[in-house]
Amino acid sequence: MNKYKNYALDGLIFQNPTFILVLGTCPTLGLINSAFSAMGMGLTVLVVLTLSNIIISSLRKVIPNEVRIPCYIVIIATLVTFIRMFLEKFIPSLYDSLGTFLALIVVNCIILGRAEAFANKHTVLESTVDGVANGLGFTAALTIMGVICEFFGKGSLFGLQIMNFKISMLTSPAGSFMIYGLCIAVFTYIVDGVVRARRVKANKLARENMLKEGV
Repeated sequence: MNKYKNYALDGLIFQNPTFILVLGTCPTLGLINSAFSAMGMGLTVLVVLTLSNIIISSLRKVIPNEVRIPCYIVIIATLVTFIRMFLEKFIPSLYDSLGTFLALIVVNCIILGRAEAFANKHTVLESTVDGVANGLGFTAALTIMGVICEFFGKGSLFGLQIMNFKISMLTSPAGSFMIYGLCIAVFTYIVDGVVRARRVKANKLARENMLKEGV
């Protein structure tokens, strides 16, 4: 169970695809001016990433190594096509808000990266945990930035007007870039602090064990 916990923590925190690895910046910068669009993109990537990890892991011993990347792209493109059809039919407002960024999920480096770096080397269960964790990490990051940009840039939250005060610049590309950079800085600072605390604790336990053995 320990390894699954590590996979989950890596995807959510220590190797967060948005704040730590800085992947998928195109949809991030393009959609975080709206909390609804940001969360919608995150959940869409979560579904595609998890399903692609499962399929690629299941077929990892069947897909020839020489053509693995084209096969991954075909699998991902098929999943994205189904998702687009689903959203257009049942959630047209989200489909419209995502626009061309929806089609670009096919070449999202987070999805292709997890397929190449993880899914084709691990079991289906491990790949599922990895896909869900990285998808949730991506979704959480986009939603947090979307909430910040929309609240302070438009005075609203998920389309509901909250206040009249607003900083319009935050809804511009420059504003999105600034919020993204600040969130990366804050997140990295917090994660580094957690890592340092864990290291200190581990060193303390190691010293205590050495003293006990010496006694």
